[in-house]
Amino acid sequence: MPERPGRPFPLLPMLGHTKGKRSPVTCALKCDNACSGEVCNTSSNAYFRDIASATLSRRSALGLGAAGALAVVFGNAALTGTEGNGASLAGAAKAGFGPSKLQFTAIAPVDAAVDALTVPAGFTWQPVIRWGDPLFADAPDFDVDHQSAAAQARQFGYNNDYTDILPIDAKNRRAVLFTNHEYTNENIMLPAGFDPAEARAIGRAAHGLTVVELERQNTTKPWTYVKGAPRNRRFLTDTAYTLTGPAAGSALVRTAADPAGRTIRGTLGNCSGGTTPWGTILSGEENFNGYFVAAGTSAADKRYGLTNKPTARQWELDDPRFDTRNPGFGNEANRFGWIVEVDPLDPTSTPRKHSAMGRFKHEGANVIVAASGHVVAYMGDDERFDYLYKFVSRDTYREGDRAHNMTLLTEGDLYVARFSGDSPAAEIDGSGALPADGAFDGAGEWLPLVVGGQSKVPGMSVEEVLVYTRLAADKVGPTKMDRCEDVQPSLHTGKVYVVCTNNTDRGKAGKEGPTEVNPRAINRDGHIVEISETGDQASTTFTWNLLMVCGDPARNPSAYFAGFPASQVSPISCPDNVAFDSVGNLWISTDGAPSSTGYADGLFKVTLDGPERGRVEQFLAVPRDAETCGPVIHDDERRVFVAVQHPGEEGTFANQHSAFPDYVPAGAAPKPGQARIPRPSVVQVFRGGN
Repeated sequence: MPERPGRPFPLLPMLGHTKGKRSPVTCALKCDNACSGEVCNTSSNAYFRDIASATLSRRSALGLGAAGALAVVFGNAALTGTEGNGASLAGAAKAGFGPSKLQFTAIAPVDAAVDALTVPAGFTWQPVIRWGDPLFADAPDFDVDHQSAAAQARQFGYNNDYTDILPIDAKNRRAVLFTNHEYTNENIMLPAGFDPAEARAIGRAAHGLTVVELERQNTTKPWTYVKGAPRNRRFLTDTAYTLTGPAAGSALVRTAADPAGRTIRGTLGNCSGGTTPWGTILSGEENFNGYFVAAGTSAADKRYGLTNKPTARQWELDDPRFDTRNPGFGNEANRFGWIVEVDPLDPTSTPRKHSAMGRFKHEGANVIVAASGHVVAYMGDDERFDYLYKFVSRDTYREGDRAHNMTLLTEGDLYVARFSGDSPAAEIDGSGALPADGAFDGAGEWLPLVVGGQSKVPGMSVEEVLVYTRLAADKVGPTKMDRCEDVQPSLHTGKVYVVCTNNTDRGKAGKEGPTEVNPRAINRDGHIVEISETGDQASTTFTWNLLMVCGDPARNPSAYFAGFPASQVSPISCPDNVAFDSVGNLWISTDGAPSSTGYADGLFKVTLDGPERGRVEQFLAVPRDAETCGPVIHDDERRVFVAVQHPGEEGTFANQHSAFPDYVPAGAAPKPGQARIPRPSVVQVFRGGN
């Protein structure tokens, strides 16, 4: 890719090393080329014990019963979105599995080079909101040739990821949409000739979070966003966030700009998230390390992937806090890597970062209320060979007491997972072939890091455990996983689904080999772990099995789908975000499928119960170079939402690879700016036309 005069563009160390059509540009801008460097977790602790018999077998797992059946009400409007995007669905646990109103014929896989959003027969799609759409009454319309930082700060941000839609009136004709903005690609956003400092400022203004109001005529009509609505809000890199919990005020998070260590400017690298039972949004700060220059020599720097090389975006040229070698800013990177909580209903509220939930590369956090009343959040650390975590609140949920419930994530216990398999080690040979007992399965335990306000990690204080959670976890011996991304509990069963996207380093020289919970060497396709807590969600032991070992069965014979015939599934690779529909089906969006299948990323429905357990059906495919993010399933309305991220990623402004979503119909004249530049968007897919 050519270098552009006047604007730095990152080196592409993954060029020539990605598989299929996976973009090395995405590797550079999204995760700072994580796969080209050394694995951050070089700990040598032994953590996976293959055991012949476990104290807890998979056959002893207990269901949750009706513990998750809660309703969330704001005024006279019930918040009853899908259980996968909230942690609450009235009656879900009692209703059990059943037929969905959202019936469709699975689409055939789509070649990754196709620039189209492909949906099932009988369905159509249209954007809800696009990058650059104006949010406020005084916001300018998007102008591809005359973008500015001031304009971008008043417009919808770039590369939308986690998404949810919360009704705000009794007739369900108004709602708020939340989404976060993970990263930017100025190379396709801006034409040549931009002042480099202004280009960097535009990039900063396109990060962060957005809340925007939606409206529609009735529940059969598509949603449109409302410019100038009172709840519309942009959270920018200078927005103030309050740090809560035990690490707030610690010397480990103080800087020259914030000597109290309690107020943090901005949020970075936001990926997936979750919606709480009290109607707030959680967003995970993931690849924050790529925004900072650091000394790169300390154990903490190395464990979090911080280096002394210039960053891809070079914000350190504009703001000293992005170079932690500058006096007074040595702790700035410690102020990122948290779970963020936002109240989308109150545009005057201050968002918060919760230190009690630990600091690592959070994919997101998803909450469920245990039978004991404690709130439990599950969280994945999205890095090769990193860990799965769980947070249990100190206090208990009070139905209807929103003010109290909004304090539940500020104090509690933090755990990390250790898995054990029940098959002989020789049967886990890295091929992905099932062991003799016919299942990848076993038992596990939640290892304590902080319990009852006390550190359980020798030699580390509570503040150190929470700020350097990766280093703390290394000391207690958890299981190294194949990139835990989204982790979601089902309200129908209480089972927890852990999405492991891939790990192409597993089994390489000097790296950990296959284990029963991560059974494939050079794992390009990923897998999904199904966990059953022994008691309720606050339990410290569990059993597990692999729901699926992903891949295209025609190319990878080890692909496994809970026993469902592999010849009858849609091929699926690199699972990333998940959601549930109202009748308990799992929906999976993918990120990186072209690297192993040659097909476009997409959204897939998976049946979890009955004779079709494990059946995978593809619902949609996203355009060229794009990733599927933030699925929201409103099956009662036969409607699905996805965030389409980084379409046309490998292009340049002068040579775009995608025209999504403003395609010009055949024979029509393009509108100004139309079909010239791809725009990441939240889209809705629904049956029939408008």
